[in-house]
Amino acid sequence: MAAPLTPTATRALLDSLGHRPRRQLGQNFLVDGNIVRKSLELARVAAGDCVVEVGPGLGTLTGALLEAGAEVYAVERDPVLASHLRATLVSTYPTRFHLLEGDAVEHPLAGLQTQKRNFKIVANLPYAICSAWMEAVLAGPAPERMVLMLQLEAARRYGAEPGTKNFGAISVFLQAAFRIAPGHRVGRSCFLPAPEVDSTLLHLERPATPHAFSPQARELIRKLFQQRRKQLAPLLRRAAPAAAERWLPLLAIHGLGADARAEAVPLAAWLELDRILAAS
Repeated sequence: MAAPLTPTATRALLDSLGHRPRRQLGQNFLVDGNIVRKSLELARVAAGDCVVEVGPGLGTLTGALLEAGAEVYAVERDPVLASHLRATLVSTYPTRFHLLEGDAVEHPLAGLQTQKRNFKIVANLPYAICSAWMEAVLAGPAPERMVLMLQLEAARRYGAEPGTKNFGAISVFLQAAFRIAPGHRVGRSCFLPAPEVDSTLLHLERPATPHAFSPQARELIRKLFQQRRKQLAPLLRRAAPAAAERWLPLLAIHGLGADARAEAVPLAAWLELDRILAAS
């Protein structure tokens, strides 16, 4: 695998493109080859794999994926960087690199048609779109594996346990669809410009039977967590009275009473709510 751009080379390339990193787009460019290699290692990228990448930027991670023999679908919002990628990697790998210029939340899989196709996601996610992008991904077919570079705060929300302040709707949806495997801590010096917080490689594996919540359940669970300080029972009876009548008594199985709040409810109980909503 070719070495990724060094900090000096990254600055020189950005200067040649007349481009300054845009903070609002989360443009912190990876300049550490060990992290690039670790990303591919965790994702178990092999020749012939189909991989989705979000925000390829200057193409450091993209180039490594392509050199490993993967077919890459990438979405890049910045027109300057998209033009650079077309002039370099698209021209070098015309049959294996598919670049979509657009918003990753609107195109979470970069235009990949997933019918009957296994795929992975390896991406350096801008913090501002993490939750919205993840919700969009979880609404569709589950990738085989995801290795995501993201800020520690977001990773803690995704892996949070019930009863903690970080446990929320996105924790429920993600943990129903993926197993969180050991990842890798990433320091600020691995990026140019350096972000203000540390990051991590979040490693997610699809289990044998991933669960995708129905749109109705997702909307209801989000609504319940938006009022996380309030007791569930009255909220649910107003929002879905028929489901409340069947579901609230089941909370006792999980050691919870009628005064329980959303953040205390374990994943298994949310799955039961989804089944009740589907049945009704």
